[in-house]
Amino acid sequence: MQPAPTPCLSVGILVQCRPGFEPDASLELQAAARAARLEGCSVDVANSGFTLFQLNAPVAHDALRRRFDLSRLIFSRQACQLVGSIDDLPEKDRLSPLMDAITALGERFSALLLETPDTNDGKEQSGFLRRFGPLLDDALTQAGLLRTDSPHLPRLHVFLASPKRALLGISLASEGSAWPMGIPRLRMPKDAPSRSTLKLAEAIAGLLTEEEQRATLRPGLQAVDLGASPGGWTWQLVSRGLRVTAIDNGPMAPSVVATGLLEHLRVDGFTWKPRKPVEWMVCDMVEQPSRIAPLMAEWVASGRCRRSIFNLKLPMKRRYDEVERCRALIDQRMRAGNIKYTLRIKHLYHDREEVTCYLTRR
Repeated sequence: MQPAPTPCLSVGILVQCRPGFEPDASLELQAAARAARLEGCSVDVANSGFTLFQLNAPVAHDALRRRFDLSRLIFSRQACQLVGSIDDLPEKDRLSPLMDAITALGERFSALLLETPDTNDGKEQSGFLRRFGPLLDDALTQAGLLRTDSPHLPRLHVFLASPKRALLGISLASEGSAWPMGIPRLRMPKDAPSRSTLKLAEAIAGLLTEEEQRATLRPGLQAVDLGASPGGWTWQLVSRGLRVTAIDNGPMAPSVVATGLLEHLRVDGFTWKPRKPVEWMVCDMVEQPSRIAPLMAEWVASGRCRRSIFNLKLPMKRRYDEVERCRALIDQRMRAGNIKYTLRIKHLYHDREEVTCYLTRR
């Protein structure tokens, strides 16, 4: 009789982030771990593109999931529970030790995410990943460990921190990004007037559920774009059939004007108000986050709009502290109106020194 496999235990939390944001991701991890009453320490290396929170004692991953919500991490592009590592992968045969380590976990998986840091060193492994990924996928399938027809199973992350070091992690689809490394494969629309359009496209895909997208981004709904010029964010809305009032002293691109769904007003975005409530207000104004956050909260709290997506341009230092300050400003306004609300914040792939937020009444 075969002995029962050793239960899979989580030994830490792995967060992939934009290189240079490791201190912010680390501060956030430590704060979340304290709130979840998890003991351990944060380990990060400058410009490595990832950070770890190592637990003092292993925890069953279901128990950890109940206490620690990976999906709420702001500076995480991708996150998972760390369940194992291989620190000396051979150069010629990486498949065998990886299969041995994955098999020893005693788990089956719904998907394989083969990932590296988003750094120059990580990108040098891209050619290897294209060749190796199908081999590992096939080996897992043949061993009965990969069941793509069972979405309820956890996903397997194989994170190559370096050519010789692999970290093994697990996550549910609801906890992390659907894209490996949290990098969406979005094409630049040919008629969009600026690359900023990809920020809103990623925000819609990453911050809203599919049901929310269908229900709130329907043709005929009204929207406002504060700081709209030249129209990258407006384009995302009019391309879905929404009618948009664009607020900016700058010009709007002809491709956006030609849709016939645009009203352009050259007025101050901080003082202008719509005559009637609208479904959406989006905002990518370049301004201090401590000015933007209260303005966004006021739009939603006062009923000018039902929901909003906006960016907060962060300072070079103490970015995590600034996000928490803005979160508190929003909460203060919503509490003053006794308004129940949902606020989701994420440092998206197409963001740089900013985070993107989704705010709506419940």
